[in-house]
Amino acid sequence: MKAIVYTKYGSPDVLQLQEVEKPTPKDHEVLIKVQAASVNLSDWEGLRGKPLYARIGGLLKPNNQILGSDVAGRVEAVGRNAKQFQPGDAVFGLMQGYNGGFAEYVCAPEKVLALKPAGLTFEEAAVFPQAAVIALQGIRDKGQLQPGQKVLINGAGGGTGSFAVQLAKLYGAEVTGVDNTGKLDFMRSLGADHVIDYTQEDFTKNGQRYDFILDLVASRSVFAYNRALNSHGNYYMVGGSMVSMLQVLLLGSRIGKAEGKNVRLLVVRPNTKDLLFMTGLYEARKIVPVIDKRFSLREVPEALRYLGAGHAKGKIVITVAQ
Repeated sequence: MKAIVYTKYGSPDVLQLQEVEKPTPKDHEVLIKVQAASVNLSDWEGLRGKPLYARIGGLLKPNNQILGSDVAGRVEAVGRNAKQFQPGDAVFGLMQGYNGGFAEYVCAPEKVLALKPAGLTFEEAAVFPQAAVIALQGIRDKGQLQPGQKVLINGAGGGTGSFAVQLAKLYGAEVTGVDNTGKLDFMRSLGADHVIDYTQEDFTKNGQRYDFILDLVASRSVFAYNRALNSHGNYYMVGGSMVSMLQVLLLGSRIGKAEGKNVRLLVVRPNTKDLLFMTGLYEARKIVPVIDKRFSLREVPEALRYLGAGHAKGKIVITVAQ
């Protein structure tokens, strides 16, 4: 089978389309013929090996040589103890270890997969597993938003951000989206009440305060984030620099304690229940998965280059099988 492979960290130039051995499902796994996959910031970080936490799968070189976490396709074979799916079933889900998806076939434990809702195409299903679940666990579970609360989403124009903005509006929040100059109108189209161009303005220094901040691309001091919170406000970091992560981890629970503030890391727990909750919102026409561009499997390097340059508005899809 064909797959996009890399053997060292670096730019998209290190990625190569190669023939590799087709996997065989283990006892509780299924073999999926991939129809579509989607690109996430975790793929860009895993490709470059930056920040340092992206090298958990190999300090000097990647142990898992195929990127791609979100897949949608048809079951081709099942392991001897796999009972949930049958050959021919249309499924989607998040690959364990956040890798393996940029290939014609993948094996995955059946517990991480769900039947694809009939109302979604394979391309639409592929955009949900990582980004939508992160947004849901941030906005619904950690935010516990009430109508009228002020919410800021840093990185609102990307894949997870596009879901997060829509969810926050669904729960009645007043939403501020932060991203680059080229995404201001896009964030407004998602429903953001206010938008900030981070190249022109630092949201931690403009005097505004928020009840909840979901930070997908943290790069500032933990003290700056604390300053941007209202009393009893909550800040959750999903991704960003290693320095910001360590500061939030080591200092976040202390610095705002006197004012009831909460500055924490968002530990995401992938599960099919949340995944189906989000696709259910789509089928109910309450949210929309935004696909910016589509690339073929051969074009994965170009897709990652586009993402890494900060151009992607919403999600990027890899169409694997025609």
